[in-house]
Amino acid sequence: MSEFGTLEDRVRRKALLSKVKTPEQCIEYFKPGMNLGWSGFTPAGYPKAVPIALADHVEKNNLQGKLKFNLFIGASVGAETEDRWATLDMIDRRWPYQTGKNIAKGINEGRIRMGDKHLSLFAQDLGYGFYTENGRIDLAIIEVSAITEDCGLALTTSCGVVPELMKVADKIIIEVNTGQPSFEGMHDIVMCENPPNRQPLLMTKAGDRIGTPYVPCDPDKIIAIVESKHRDKGRAFTDMDATSEAIAANIMDFFSNEVKQGRLPENLLPLQSGVGSIANAVVGGLAKGPFKNLTVYTEVLQDTMLDLSPKARASPASSRAGTSTQTRSPCAPCRSPTPLSRSVVSGVSP
Repeated sequence: MSEFGTLEDRVRRKALLSKVKTPEQCIEYFKPGMNLGWSGFTPAGYPKAVPIALADHVEKNNLQGKLKFNLFIGASVGAETEDRWATLDMIDRRWPYQTGKNIAKGINEGRIRMGDKHLSLFAQDLGYGFYTENGRIDLAIIEVSAITEDCGLALTTSCGVVPELMKVADKIIIEVNTGQPSFEGMHDIVMCENPPNRQPLLMTKAGDRIGTPYVPCDPDKIIAIVESKHRDKGRAFTDMDATSEAIAANIMDFFSNEVKQGRLPENLLPLQSGVGSIANAVVGGLAKGPFKNLTVYTEVLQDTMLDLSPKARASPASSRAGTSTQTRSPCAPCRSPTPLSRSVVSGVSP
């Protein structure tokens, strides 16, 4: 039993408990050349137990280059999964984005066929069936916090392309992560119809909720339920230095002057932060600055963004994923009716 509860607690659709398997028991489902879809967006919310078991199997049985797959994931994910797969020559094609020395080496050597696509367009195109021969994904591996009575998937620390994978995946393996607190209730999911049946998105503020906390899933597609206790492994950023702090100070001066001149309100406008050390420094400057009641509508919530909430600097905050390089649970301070992660326009990151 985990300190955060049991698998039986998290899987409320009890019929699915008959499909519980170990990661090693799932290896038989994987055949060379399969199109695989994973949850995850940056090193957040990606499957870990099954991909790691597959890598162990390949390494133990000298199957490098013989058991290769096509990977379709919302963005990059943890190095212990896809980057290790690259070292074992387990990746044939990869869409739409990657980060890692070993996968980059495989691409440059021609062993991995990389397709680059803007992240705001990838999910929608995946749902349209643009990337595979038959428009389908053979098998999706999805990390969740919980499964509801109606087979709704409560995701973990990101949204990624899970809603689209539910449409195009033929089979699904669910990793229920009991090794971290449940993120149930923090997501806002809208399953968009394809044109010409797509409906308008009635959202005007970062805190608006227009969907449900769950991704609907067809239980007949689920072939295995796997318990996972692996935590996300975020990438460490370089420490803030004098240069990044000076940049942050300049931006704070700019904001202060814009407020003084009446061009910005006292709580500024909705903020979007980038990813990396300089962005962390700028947001850290906001946490120390005079601005309060900020709103955040951004792609990824990083460490210093989490520091805004306890000080009442930022509320609400909407994002595609929550990632932290520290040991605290990602986005734990942000537990509010505002969604951690959205899928409001299939794949468009707010």
